Amino acid sequence: MKLDQRQIAGFLRDPGACRVVLLYGDDEGLIRERAVGLIKFAAGDLHDPFRVTELSKDQWDQLNGEMASFAMMGGRRAIRLRDITDAATDAVRSALAGKGEALAVLEAPGLGKGKLRTFVEGAKDAVAIGCYPEEGKALESAVRDLFRENGVSVDAEALAWICENLGGDRAMLRNEVEKLALYAGAGGMVGIETAQLCAGEGANLAADAGLLAATSGDLQAADSGTERALAEGLNGIALLRMALSHLQKLHLARMAMEEDGMSASDAVRTIRPPVFFRAVPGMTTSVSRWPAEALLRAIEEARQVELASKRTGAAQELLARRYIAWLARQSAARGRRLR
Repeated sequence: MKLDQRQIAGFLRDPGACRVVLLYGDDEGLIRERAVGLIKFAAGDLHDPFRVTELSKDQWDQLNGEMASFAMMGGRRAIRLRDITDAATDAVRSALAGKGEALAVLEAPGLGKGKLRTFVEGAKDAVAIGCYPEEGKALESAVRDLFRENGVSVDAEALAWICENLGGDRAMLRNEVEKLALYAGAGGMVGIETAQLCAGEGANLAADAGLLAATSGDLQAADSGTERALAEGLNGIALLRMALSHLQKLHLARMAMEEDGMSASDAVRTIRPPVFFRAVPGMTTSVSRWPAEALLRAIEEARQVELASKRTGAAQELLARRYIAWLARQSAARGRRLR
């Protein structure tokens, strides 16, 4: 069965008698988080050796027997399989045809629309759930929930900045929220200054630095930031989406210059969430160099590169590198023409 988007939250809280859940998509952190929640629902404890079994890729043929087995001390069992592929389709079909009340949780990052998804979506006691980076209101709601879990609150401006800058992967987002909650203290409030000073270390911060360097024409810094971001776990699709967001901010600021007669520095101050003070010089340079029409072309190019990345899969990091290098060369050339 394939759930409607509105049904997912309720199902994850209580999957009922469902026997197989397939978690697939681009957000590996969200896949892991949902898998852990489902296993805890079924077995009570993620590490209970009597009720939780984890199978590796070469043990798929054991799924039928594991699902039919009873827990030694009673209660429902859970079976966890990671990095599942279409090769496991027959094993899953056989397990569902057998007996047993255990819950099998299948983690399949990057799984396409193939045999396994088609089978699970058509089975009455199985569910397939896509796990992709959340956006808009769904992302805001998820971030609020994470702060609530950690006993702190977040103001609207900080929430917007966190969603814009840290929302690429659920595991990374959870780590950043936990860090901010620790800084704010129990019952505290996270504001924009705290969010910008304390969050965003690692891959996202490196990506931000690389993108800012690219649009301000610093080829070496753009390459360095891109490589750090990829080395620290950011994937090519997430990097391209960050590039798209960065360019859209620049476009809005440039429009304020071209339509309202603002200076570059004044236009940068109109960007929301506010630009971190250390990034203001680079943003001002970028806005000064890129006309609105050129930014629109760069935005469209980013969208096309993302589509190409999704089609080619393994080449996504290479395509992201090439795109950011292209941005840096374009900006450097614009800078030379302005001298």
